[in-house]
Amino acid sequence: MADPSSYRPEPGQIPDSPGVYKFRDEHRRVIYVGKAKSLRQRLANYFQDLANLHPRTRSMVTTAASVEWTVVSTEVEALQLEYSWIKEFDPRFNVKYRDDKSYPYLAVTMNEQYPRVQVMRGHKKKGVRYFGPYAHAWAIRDTVDLLLRVFPVRTCSAGVFKNAARTDRPCLLGYIGKCSAPCVGRISADDHWDLADEFCDFMTGRTGTYLRRLEKQMTEAAEELEYERAARLRDDIGALKKAMEKNAVVLADATDADLIAVAEDELEAAVQIFHVRGGRVRGQRGWVTDKVEEITTGALVEHALQQLYGEETGDAVPKEVLVPALPDPVEPVQQWLTGRRGSGVSLRVPQRGDKKALMETVQRNAQHALVLHKTKRASDLTTRSRALEEIADALDLDSAPLRIECYDISHLQGEDVVASMVVFEDGLARKSEYRRFQIKSFAGQDDVRSMHEVITRRFRRYLAEKERTGEWAEDGEPGLAGGTDEAPAPTEDDGRPKRFAYPPQLVVVDGGRPQVAAARRALDELGIDDIAVCGLAKRLEEVWLPDEEDPVILPRTSEGLYLLQRVRDEAHRFAIAYQRNKRGKRIRSSPLDDVPGLGTTRKQALIKHFGSVKRLRSATIDQICEVPGIGRKTAETIAAALARAVPAAPAVNTATGEIMDDVEDGAPGTTADAPGEPVTTGAPDERRGQET
Repeated sequence: MADPSSYRPEPGQIPDSPGVYKFRDEHRRVIYVGKAKSLRQRLANYFQDLANLHPRTRSMVTTAASVEWTVVSTEVEALQLEYSWIKEFDPRFNVKYRDDKSYPYLAVTMNEQYPRVQVMRGHKKKGVRYFGPYAHAWAIRDTVDLLLRVFPVRTCSAGVFKNAARTDRPCLLGYIGKCSAPCVGRISADDHWDLADEFCDFMTGRTGTYLRRLEKQMTEAAEELEYERAARLRDDIGALKKAMEKNAVVLADATDADLIAVAEDELEAAVQIFHVRGGRVRGQRGWVTDKVEEITTGALVEHALQQLYGEETGDAVPKEVLVPALPDPVEPVQQWLTGRRGSGVSLRVPQRGDKKALMETVQRNAQHALVLHKTKRASDLTTRSRALEEIADALDLDSAPLRIECYDISHLQGEDVVASMVVFEDGLARKSEYRRFQIKSFAGQDDVRSMHEVITRRFRRYLAEKERTGEWAEDGEPGLAGGTDEAPAPTEDDGRPKRFAYPPQLVVVDGGRPQVAAARRALDELGIDDIAVCGLAKRLEEVWLPDEEDPVILPRTSEGLYLLQRVRDEAHRFAIAYQRNKRGKRIRSSPLDDVPGLGTTRKQALIKHFGSVKRLRSATIDQICEVPGIGRKTAETIAAALARAVPAAPAVNTATGEIMDDVEDGAPGTTADAPGEPVTTGAPDERRGQET
């Protein structure tokens, strides 16, 4: 625990001007970002008697080891820079509103030649128009299904679209009138784009124009005795009205506004947002956050506005934003919103009428969300704290292990040997810091030696990081696996998360005394003596410590044992996922993969023509040239590559013991015809590999 006075700047060093400041910990990681109208006055508040500080603020300043600042010209610039740094550094002590899920949007890809209507999640893309967010994806699909009667816009994927264009046959929606079928030329690209634009206009709330137009066309059709056409138009009008009914009218003046409400207590705050477009509620979302320091409702609203509109521009920022309390000062925030939209934005507190009544509804939703969150979270917080305390007591640690790393080795009969590293902080998985390794220093099955190698490589990286004061070399360490280990490393001391940069308080290995001894020996060889090591053996769930003859036995009902089991099981799952992925790639490999310039299409054509790689290997160059798309030079290259390749060993049917004759049958990218061991098994999440 650091003493804030040890890094407190001299009062004369801090400028009395607007700016943004960063607190860093002893590892140079940015842990807090803030802005101030006057840096001198704001920073002085942190360096007072610790007893006068909010408990979470006290924790932040005692965790920090240094503070630095950047001077800007205006408060608006300070707001923009603060948001950029929070997104870049992800400081642990900042107020961050995190969704518990990725909300689905109705998206129209207006940046394509033939715009497509679809459900999208995640980051927004340039040139795509979004509507929502919606609470459920099925709500979007129901709405789209109704609107396609009137606006038959393309909804198919690029692959389906190209296949329909190639065969000159539209998909089912084209036949039943819910797609204008631009793939087969029933509508021109310009007309289809106009149709998608009308779809977007309707979704933005301009519904009256289309309803009146359809009603007029229905009347004209009836007068001309075209009853079938009139009936279809009648059904179209009904579909539009039904789609409109899914969003209740809440504001009679067709207002475009976002309403933000905050429910809070001393430790946490819940934020609810209603998106109102054309007087109708088009979407709803919410967050819950921990209050890191003593903060006003206006400041919470300011952080919510940053989170909500930090990456939005144009019409995505509404003309009116209604909030329960205004930030102090309000002018910089209002100027920032105006800049994001490109025109004036009204930021105010509703005082009376329909908008105030709707704000009360949003407030009740926020209050309910906070109560529900506390009900679900209270036991979790208590349980995790008790588990960490039990582990500290059982292992005789000085303090609770807030960061735990667990390692596991996985292989199949000594082949494709890999290792995993999972990280738990405060009892919760931190998947962004998971790592995986390939064991390359030796071949064969030796879990103890593999564990020694992995621990050595991981903590050698930590020591290198410590010596370089936060800078990594451009070249990765030889022998590290691809994937997460090979992510681009920052080259400046900027506080970004780095690979293997922070030490754990506890290292857990999957195994018994031999694996624990190997891990301890690796740390001793590196001169690291301040990290605890233990192992969890699967047979009796014993906890093994270095240099101890007998294991530590935790009660079966112990929360500490349950946490260690979850950490161990997660490391095991992650290692198996990586090992299966590597094994699957090896099994699916083909000698044709090494032929330069030979793509998937021509490889498939070769296999289709000859039936197997074995028959292709015995073919002459002239016979290979008979395959469409294969010239003589390519045929010579293929023949030379297959001649150099060593034929695979005979495949064995593990169920019957039968030796399969055609070991190389099957197209590249697939397994052989032999029904041997499956390439992938287990639950779907075990087949994903790296999770983030």
